[in-house]
Amino acid sequence: MHDHRTSRRTLLTATAAAVAATAISTTPALGVSEASDASVTASTRDRLKHLISRMSLEEKVGQLFVMRAYGHSATEPDQVDIDLNLKEMGVRTAAELVAKYHVGGIIYFAWAHNTRDPHQIADLSNGIQRAGLAQDTPVPLLISTDQEHGIVARVGRPATLMPGAMALGAGGSRSDARKAAQIAGAELAAMGIVQNYAPVADVNVNPANPVIGVRSFGADPQAVAGMVAAQVKGYQSAGIAATSKHFPGHGDTKDDSHYSLPTIRHTAEEWEELDAPPFRAAIAAGIDSIMTAHIVVPALDKNEDPATLSEPILTGVLRERLGYDGVVVTDSLAMAGVRQKYGDDRVPVLALLAGCDQLLNPPNLPVAWNAVLKAVRDGELSMDRIEESILRILLLKAKLGLFRDPYVSHQGVDRTVGVRAHLAAADRIAEATTTLLTNDGGLLPLSRRTHRNVLVVGADPASPTGTTGPPTTAVAGALRELGFTTTALSTGITPTQAKIKEAVAAAKGKDVVVVGTYNVTASSPQRTLVRELAATGVPVVTLAIRNPYDIAQLKGTGFAASVAAYSWTDVELRAAVRVIAGQKAPEGKLPVPVQRADDPAKVLYPVGYGLTY
Repeated sequence: MHDHRTSRRTLLTATAAAVAATAISTTPALGVSEASDASVTASTRDRLKHLISRMSLEEKVGQLFVMRAYGHSATEPDQVDIDLNLKEMGVRTAAELVAKYHVGGIIYFAWAHNTRDPHQIADLSNGIQRAGLAQDTPVPLLISTDQEHGIVARVGRPATLMPGAMALGAGGSRSDARKAAQIAGAELAAMGIVQNYAPVADVNVNPANPVIGVRSFGADPQAVAGMVAAQVKGYQSAGIAATSKHFPGHGDTKDDSHYSLPTIRHTAEEWEELDAPPFRAAIAAGIDSIMTAHIVVPALDKNEDPATLSEPILTGVLRERLGYDGVVVTDSLAMAGVRQKYGDDRVPVLALLAGCDQLLNPPNLPVAWNAVLKAVRDGELSMDRIEESILRILLLKAKLGLFRDPYVSHQGVDRTVGVRAHLAAADRIAEATTTLLTNDGGLLPLSRRTHRNVLVVGADPASPTGTTGPPTTAVAGALRELGFTTTALSTGITPTQAKIKEAVAAAKGKDVVVVGTYNVTASSPQRTLVRELAATGVPVVTLAIRNPYDIAQLKGTGFAASVAAYSWTDVELRAAVRVIAGQKAPEGKLPVPVQRADDPAKVLYPVGYGLTY
């Protein structure tokens, strides 16, 4: 393990522990004007303390929770969503959830049927805020979601979809990263979503990482730090709270904390070098909230508690050593990583004792809510401790202007969400991210004179938002718009031999085949697909629609050119097609090293590699 980790470290171009001091020397970004932020820290603080003093214990405990609620409407969801709310929380609607548990926030998910379209989302947000202000102690809510863009996005078209983090890392432009976040934040704000769980601050130094990967800006801590700071400023300049995640760093793991409890074996020195810089940069940029990771880091906590439940990590490192005094939100408490060591009744209490402020999405809200209530009544959690967190949460709500006016309008949606200027900016930013890795014989860019007839095959993973793709159709359509004749054939992530034969037959008479690859492994039948297509003599272009590491596993299969797109949303696929077709020269540079499949200690393509025309 040590040799593998050390070999990865030699691939990094910059690992200074003081990256924030050298690369990020800006004043904290404010989500509102300096004058209003100053008022938050003075008279507003006193008013909020008075508001807290008027709350019942139940209202105080509720402010600590951010919960899911099923349905497209706060008061009139579909029956299937009513049934789910009753089963999981004992309430019928989001409005009833607010009234009964006084939750401080609601998180939106596509699978919870919260995000059908922008106008519906705005109405849902307004309904939730009305419920918050209808309580005995009126308090607006922090409405949040995971809109990282790229492979994690909850709100789809017609909202603007931006390139994801690793694509932006390949583009290398902090101004583009900031602009992408500013546009994304403005659109979220127009729909009433005021806290976004982005940007990802994890440094992805492990190609086998199953949970972060292209959600990270890259493998160079200094480069990641710069992009994180840029996005923090972009989101918060749009008037929403950004959230850097997953502290203390989830970038070097082969396990997924949704399903298990990963252990990060970095030494304290390695953590300072590799993991800390982006979080230091986020804090220097004025980050409003930081999300914890359900990971064990023995070098930071000898008790080996998950970071979410670790006082040495959250209070000792984040609060005291890094000097962060903003909101700390847990990652979802429904994930297996935080539930393996302690029961669902202990997890929320331990998270608060460790230093968390917001308890996100517990699997059983009645159990979690009552456990915190009991811990306060029994004296395990002091009133001072929970009021400290409540004040941080209310200060953030005040900074975001929610006490002034928490509502949004349909006119605001129409003026902001998915407007032409935003869509054009997304296309422009995406164009700079596509990375050309190989181009044997100068096959690319494709010429319509010599390679007009194109077969597009490959993986068709479900759209992150349910509104784009499928990838083969999107790529074929974009090529067709540029004057090519195209045929699309979905072969899947694990193509069968029958499907491979079908693709080989379809390649007959074609001028070129474009193969969309997705997380290729040593045993993946995607390798067989590429090899057998190349054996037909028709030139093959591989297009990595997720991890740029695919090319290492495809070496020797006979492809002629290889391109990395970093995600399979339409904006990134269209950009890749414009590069393949020569409408745009490739500009993207690898933000991670691609190591040899047969010898991971050796580098196939280093950080910063990328061809052009």
